[in-house]
Amino acid sequence: MAHKNTFILSVLSILGLSCQERQADHSIATTLDSVALSAITESTYSQYVNQLSSDEFLGRKPFTKGDTLAVQYIEKQFKELGLSPGNGESYFQEVPMVETTSTPTEKQLIFQGKEGSLSTTYLDDFVVGSRLLQSDIQVKDSELVFVGFGIVAPEFGWNDYEGIDVKGKTVVALVSDPGKYDKTLFKADTMTYYGRWTYKYEEAARQGASGILLIHDTDAASYGWNVVRTGWSGPQLNLVDNVEKGKTTAFEGWISSETANKIFALAKLPSDIRDKAKKKGFKPVNLAVTTSIHLKNDIRKSSSNNVIAKLEGTKRPDEVIIYTAHWDHLGIGEAINGDSIYNGAIDNAAGVAALFELAKAFKATQIKPERSIVFIALTSEEEGLLGSEYYTQHPIYPLQKTVANLNMDAFSAMGATEDVSIVGIGQTEIEDYVVRSAKKFGRTVHGENNPSSGGFYRSDHFNFVKVGVPGLFMGSGKNLLSQDSILNTQRKKALEGRYHTVDDEVTADWDFQGILADIRLFFDIGYTMSLEKSFPNFKAKSEFKTIGEARLKK
Repeated sequence: MAHKNTFILSVLSILGLSCQERQADHSIATTLDSVALSAITESTYSQYVNQLSSDEFLGRKPFTKGDTLAVQYIEKQFKELGLSPGNGESYFQEVPMVETTSTPTEKQLIFQGKEGSLSTTYLDDFVVGSRLLQSDIQVKDSELVFVGFGIVAPEFGWNDYEGIDVKGKTVVALVSDPGKYDKTLFKADTMTYYGRWTYKYEEAARQGASGILLIHDTDAASYGWNVVRTGWSGPQLNLVDNVEKGKTTAFEGWISSETANKIFALAKLPSDIRDKAKKKGFKPVNLAVTTSIHLKNDIRKSSSNNVIAKLEGTKRPDEVIIYTAHWDHLGIGEAINGDSIYNGAIDNAAGVAALFELAKAFKATQIKPERSIVFIALTSEEEGLLGSEYYTQHPIYPLQKTVANLNMDAFSAMGATEDVSIVGIGQTEIEDYVVRSAKKFGRTVHGENNPSSGGFYRSDHFNFVKVGVPGLFMGSGKNLLSQDSILNTQRKKALEGRYHTVDDEVTADWDFQGILADIRLFFDIGYTMSLEKSFPNFKAKSEFKTIGEARLKK
């Protein structure tokens, strides 16, 4: 630990008073503000994370007591830090949602073929639910159709629904997109939005299907079946606007990879049918297999809250830089070794605590931000990025005056790294700020390790991107500064496998120095923007460049 602390101190010791230089026609903070950076401390940060991820907050699931406790705690911290309310006189933006708990009437789902049947078990083999605002959902004898990836993408010359009518049928689809398996297709191993489960649900509804079952694959999804089992069962939240007929199928769900193989065998399809679907020219296949779904829906309408605070800019207060982190997690679920509270320390008490540290740093700056800095703790990220979706559809600050969104989600507790990763690299000009700021700290920049996981579409910045606001999702790199290989191996082993489990808690295995280094980097990126007059946009090859340019012309 000593050599890492020495590194941090050596960086801070050479920091000078913040200054501004003219490059092109806008000012750039070329040195670091040592006073502001020193306001970011392990003592307060660790207190925030420990508190927010404690059992007291009951896993912070929206629509529960943990929701009320979490938003009240965040509001209290914003007030104590001297930040102004971010929504007029209030720190809250109400997000109206509907909670639907879908329960199969039978724990066995039967798939009937011409020469036999297959019985599968709820949670072990399949997970299914419905977003429709109906208490009773019945789909009888629905024919299954294998639609490959379930993608319609004219720009890539791809249509998995070509030549088939799936109205009233159940489509079965692979996760991810073709580029994961053939680097000449789509964006190679960088997943497009077409690879996200949300898109596949949306497209199935557009095609008129009665239901959709996604085939889980740990590598392609980048998470195990346990995440499907816990994340897609029990109460599910949606924005009220997203549960209308025509926007969703009657039911949506997942089947395990093993279950899919058994269904294909029941349909007497070749064992390599999945591989065939990964090649251009694949045609959808009627499986000659049917299934019936009967669900009971318990429906409850209510609201959760985004928690919003701001630090007003000195010269251009109408222009805003928005820092976000989602406060919600999974609440109370299946007990594992006697523990049923999903505390969500890394995901994402760590990000919310960073909002507080950033606020401290901006308050301490020697030259105050010229643009306003807005801090938003978002609700319902775990339910499908709902808090950020609601905000971007009902923005408090005009989108054309929103400079950028800097999003923090799931920091690494492995320790300080020489490098830093950008999720979805090549998308926005914010990356240029990352490179410039990282250089001040002696850090290098690269893309994420697993671009095929589609991380760029899986956190709250993406909803800002969809409306034309450049967003940044950034994390620690992989080149640890610590040379203690034994300790590094032990820590990695201890921290692995905590995602969406009851083990996502603060433990003695955490090394806070990497998180603090990343928060300092996030600060400098936003602080640099706050002293400028220009607006970052999207990169030339980004699919969002046109909408980004249109936003600024409004």
